[in-house]
Amino acid sequence: MKNRSISLRGLLLAATFGFGLALPSQAQEAAGGAAMSNTLDAIRGEYAQATHLLRVKPARGSVRALRLPPLPPHRTWMSPEIIDAWQSGYRGQGARITVVDDFLGKHRLRGDLGAGSALLRHGQWVQRGAQMLAPMAAAATHDLRRNGSVMLSGRHLNIINLSYGMLAPEGHDLSRMAWTARERSILAHAQEGRAIVAKAAGNDGVALGAANDAGRVDYLNLALAGRPAALFVGALDRNGTPEDPASLASYSNRAGSDPRFQSQFLAVGVRDDLTGLRGTSFAAPVVSGYAAVLGSKFSGAAPGQIASRLLETARSDTLRDYDPSIHGRGEASIARALAPTRID
Repeated sequence: MKNRSISLRGLLLAATFGFGLALPSQAQEAAGGAAMSNTLDAIRGEYAQATHLLRVKPARGSVRALRLPPLPPHRTWMSPEIIDAWQSGYRGQGARITVVDDFLGKHRLRGDLGAGSALLRHGQWVQRGAQMLAPMAAAATHDLRRNGSVMLSGRHLNIINLSYGMLAPEGHDLSRMAWTARERSILAHAQEGRAIVAKAAGNDGVALGAANDAGRVDYLNLALAGRPAALFVGALDRNGTPEDPASLASYSNRAGSDPRFQSQFLAVGVRDDLTGLRGTSFAAPVVSGYAAVLGSKFSGAAPGQIASRLLETARSDTLRDYDPSIHGRGEASIARALAPTRID
């Protein structure tokens, strides 16, 4: 392992849009003689790019005390399980989802989450997906051009959605990464259990923590491994059922052999055939929405308890040829997670 301190300035953000659009924009910097070119959450040849400079219990109201608005519309890309959760009154109230993503860049992608075709930035799509699943959750954004700490709410269950990665050539010492205040705060929140961190697994078709075909590793994945409130989210080709099991999408990173990643890995269906939005970028907000919905029922639970509940109740019977090195804990199930009267 190299012992040089790694500067992560010059990160190249690449939002996975699935349209085969590559708008070249790169920033590189020599770090102790080693040139670094970093990408974020990119399917090979199927991404749009935006440059960005950076360096390598709360009181919550009872559901029963609230007057709920009409039932949200269920969209075809969603798991049918969310309907029962909404009907039971669990719609994200008492939670706040902070999406760390691109909200100011010039590049947009076209998609349709069921409310009509639109042309939005990557972060806007990610946030919209989470909000549609947890419509009563508070929403916050943190643009990737802001290097400051990600702030939390003192009145909510905090959930942080990361549909990006920080890739650099393999072989660097993780302990010497010169993270910005943004990543330092995220890592601390996940370690200390102050927020659930839902991290998109990535779209290189490799095991978490392994190098992709270009020899680059997502160091943000490595840094989050083993942190109690962190979840890694892979993409399935559909929402699985025992009668029609799902498979991991061909582009999605898999859990791999590292027990830390296996124990923190969930997968959910990403129906790009219906939405036009492809990649684990759009799997992570599903789990963020589920976490908010779960927090609406278990309003006294800590972030680590909510994350553990989602992992413990994941399904393997809805997956084709279930393998923990591929699917980790399995397919996230909001119905199973909501089943008990309390969680400890």
